[in-house]
Amino acid sequence: MRFRYERHFLDNGLEVIIHPDPNSKIAVFNLLYKVGSKDEIPGKTGLAHFFEHLMFGSSKNVPVFDRALERVGGNCNAFTSPDITNYYMTLPSSNLETAFWLESDRMLQLTLVEKTIETQRKVVLEEFKQRYLNQPYGNTWHLLRPLAFHSHPYRWPTIGETTEDIVNYTEDDVWDFYKTHYAPNRAILAVGGGVDPKEVLKLAEKWFGSIPASAQARLESTKEKEQKERRALTFQANVPTDVLYKTYKMPGKGEDGYLEADLITDYLGFGKSSPMEQKLVKGRKEIASAGAYILGSQDPGLLVFSTRMDPSSSSEEGEAILDEFLADFLKQGIDDHSLQKIKNQGEAMKTYESIQLINRMMNLAMYANMGHPDLYWDEFDRKSSIRTDQVMDWANRLLRPEKSSVLHYQKEIS
Repeated sequence: MRFRYERHFLDNGLEVIIHPDPNSKIAVFNLLYKVGSKDEIPGKTGLAHFFEHLMFGSSKNVPVFDRALERVGGNCNAFTSPDITNYYMTLPSSNLETAFWLESDRMLQLTLVEKTIETQRKVVLEEFKQRYLNQPYGNTWHLLRPLAFHSHPYRWPTIGETTEDIVNYTEDDVWDFYKTHYAPNRAILAVGGGVDPKEVLKLAEKWFGSIPASAQARLESTKEKEQKERRALTFQANVPTDVLYKTYKMPGKGEDGYLEADLITDYLGFGKSSPMEQKLVKGRKEIASAGAYILGSQDPGLLVFSTRMDPSSSSEEGEAILDEFLADFLKQGIDDHSLQKIKNQGEAMKTYESIQLINRMMNLAMYANMGHPDLYWDEFDRKSSIRTDQVMDWANRLLRPEKSSVLHYQKEIS
């Protein structure tokens, strides 16, 4: 499952990862910036996501970013998370230098005039309203994050805490964010496909080598204090049915216990044969659907259970049923066969995922951001060796009432 790659660092701090695939006629150009919503401050939340929009405008030598890429047969996209912002392109290998030109130009000299800022401000405000304010259950994480996190900046979603924050960005706010975070020493470049590693490194030096590093180090996020009591919030809205969200604090990616938490949710809530599907959905009339997952954050995050109730049942009933289910799981445990089945599913998904070149490049960049690209494989090896007793040891540590935050999202009572 391993594949060849090279890792280099330019003098200005840019990390360059190169993965040649002689079977590919395309190239993937993935540029990860080490900035997400956790790098924001209260009152100016949503800037990382706002910047993702600004980056698709213009720069000094590129009037329209998408149009310049489309002319050489390429396409692009991006996403923002609490931990990173990731930009990626796919284009014919023969036109790879165009990607270097485009990305280096917007890293160094993005156009941030008032007209551009105001245009994107309107776009992002409309997105906020449509996806988070005017959609049933759209504000779930605006309610749940500050319930679960009191100190860490994970307490607001990537779109921003409020529309007021977005309205009040100043031009200085935007420029300060750009100069601090959009620099070679705050980025990881992963290039792969039908490429020559020597040529890629040469292009990296040519287009990025002269861009100055940021003088500011990435600030450490405020650590969350240990949660010692159950937290709960009830919110009523014009929705068709009650939904229960119950979260538990868990370790961050790469920390002890993270992989065990991932296995716990995979076992309990993944697929039609999972215990949650069989016992809570098919085995009960009160619950219409149920699931379990982890947020996958770099800093300590959340393990999440959710149940969508039948219209005739309440979220309070859902929590009582879920608590009974989890207590039974902690008592009964997980057997070797079930754990191996989950591991096999994970291996199959990883193999399928690695078929796509773009997935390989994203993973190399993301694990490099965690410390080293090899962690992509090391994590899988560690996960494969976890025993049932280790899973249950962490289940008993994590699934404790005092570590939980509960949102009862309920339909309004007429």
